[in-house]
Amino acid sequence: MNLLIQDAGRYYREHFGEPDFIVRSPGRINLIGEHIDYNGGFVLPAAIDNAVYVSIGKRTDTKIALYSVDYQEHFEIELTAIQKTQVHWANYVLSVVVTLQEAGYRLGGFNAVVRGDIPIGSGLSSSAAVECAVIFGLNQLLALDLDTMQMVKLAQRAENEFIGVKCGIMDQFASMLGKQDQVIQLDCRSLAYQYFHFQPNEYQLLLLNTKVKHSLADSEYNQRRLDCEAGVAHLNRIFPEVSSLRDATAEMIESELKGLSDDVYDHCLYAVQEIKRVQEACIDLVNEDYVSFGKKMFETHKGLSEMYRVSCPELDFLVTFAGKHKDVVGARMMGGGFGGCTINLIKKEGVTDFIDRASETYLETFGILPGAYPVTISAGTSLVQAQF
Repeated sequence: MNLLIQDAGRYYREHFGEPDFIVRSPGRINLIGEHIDYNGGFVLPAAIDNAVYVSIGKRTDTKIALYSVDYQEHFEIELTAIQKTQVHWANYVLSVVVTLQEAGYRLGGFNAVVRGDIPIGSGLSSSAAVECAVIFGLNQLLALDLDTMQMVKLAQRAENEFIGVKCGIMDQFASMLGKQDQVIQLDCRSLAYQYFHFQPNEYQLLLLNTKVKHSLADSEYNQRRLDCEAGVAHLNRIFPEVSSLRDATAEMIESELKGLSDDVYDHCLYAVQEIKRVQEACIDLVNEDYVSFGKKMFETHKGLSEMYRVSCPELDFLVTFAGKHKDVVGARMMGGGFGGCTINLIKKEGVTDFIDRASETYLETFGILPGAYPVTISAGTSLVQAQF
């Protein structure tokens, strides 16, 4: 049995007795399609083998009692008096409870133990994994009769409203609906989706964590959204059918936005190119052409760095280094930018050499040793143990 599952069960028994069951909810990667969710385009996420495990059980009172194995911290609160706390990890559990209550669901008290191996702050959406695990667990425990898409939307609302992070739906969607050896092409406008097989036998997906997060990330993220909205508003006056950058073409942007504002032009052009790139990358997957897929990852990074301008020296350094390594076929920054991870597609026989060389040169340049995480595409949120 997975050691994390054992931990989730063992710590529950130590604190609360027998759990009703354990839920596994994975972190996620996004292979291509960055900064596209809020522009109505396509993204290509997948669930990974790093996950959060939540053991959960009913109480006879109206108390919520929680324990984090990773933080070795206990937390209790009354179901009727929930508010945001200074206990950071507990807020992700409470966010789901409050969101369900506001949606009209009657809840009872419960115990839960949280255990995981998703590296915090690495851009792998550990927060979405906790939210999905908790809502999935409460749906089972309290017979709420929520379907999968309802759970995804409520988990996103919990992050948006209680936590205060205005994320798109991709993180919770990928965590909940992931499938082993499959990536999800998600239409962020309609929420239609389809799976594409991703099992490159000779290649490995590897994340390198810069271990930095520059402080301008949030403000710059918001500015990119505003620039894209400004571009859409301008185009809509000329082309009424353009309600998001999903509807725009590179020709429209070239003819109507060039000269308006360098930022608006560059940011909108990147988004339109990236939306097209995701669709073309899915054709590569159908053809099992991972070399061509990898080239598009490099193209995405170039666009994010030079046009969308959300990269940073540390990310650019790792992607440039990857581009010079003989066994790497694709690399780019992943996530909002200004720090976090690069995602690399690399021949399996070259993984150890690449990690060693990249770590050594990164340490020499920045004085930090990057984190290295090989990842495997896995199944989404599920019950892993119904009985003990």
